[in-house]
Amino acid sequence: MYVPPRYRVTDDAVIDEFLRANGFGTLVSHGRDGLMATHVPVELLAGPGGERVLCGHVAKANAQWRQLEEAGEAMIVVLGPHAYVSPTWYDHPNVPTWNYQAVHAYGTVRVIQDPEGLAPDLRALARHYEPPTRPEPRFDFDTMPADLRAAEMKGIVGFELRVTRVEAAFKLSQNRHDGDRARIMAELRARGDDASRSVAEAMAAWRARR
Repeated sequence: MYVPPRYRVTDDAVIDEFLRANGFGTLVSHGRDGLMATHVPVELLAGPGGERVLCGHVAKANAQWRQLEEAGEAMIVVLGPHAYVSPTWYDHPNVPTWNYQAVHAYGTVRVIQDPEGLAPDLRALARHYEPPTRPEPRFDFDTMPADLRAAEMKGIVGFELRVTRVEAAFKLSQNRHDGDRARIMAELRARGDDASRSVAEAMAAWRARR
């Protein structure tokens, strides 16, 4: 991924926070059938040596898992909030642009077909979004009817991508002065849609870190 230096993020804590907050990614692989991509929920876990591991699953009917098994490597693209930025929000003539946050994670991948091996990752994914502290009713992987759980798990294949390289780009108007940034955030919030508001909040949070 091409990342201009001003937008490059290298802080591991910031990248991990982003991956945990944006748990829907695009799994990309390449093999004898060419490029393949699947949009999947992913969960960030820590491997035995503390390395990043992104876990997920695909439908067994999805041929990509066989490609993963053959290739042994893949990448996952995780995109955060993004929004159009109008040049009319600056105090000088300029061109339109787009603010966004994105992380590309590359690594070796292991396919998991065994239900017992797949269960811990499914449990972690469920607990992320419906933690035990959440009021009832909530989904609990371990209290599913055993026959339903067994039947559903037959239809999926899990994967674990051990991250060997990561690239992160947060383009949040770092190249603009404070006045322009303030107007951009105000205009994004005024739009009223969730994506624009989220970008404005990301801009404010990033500015607070500097």
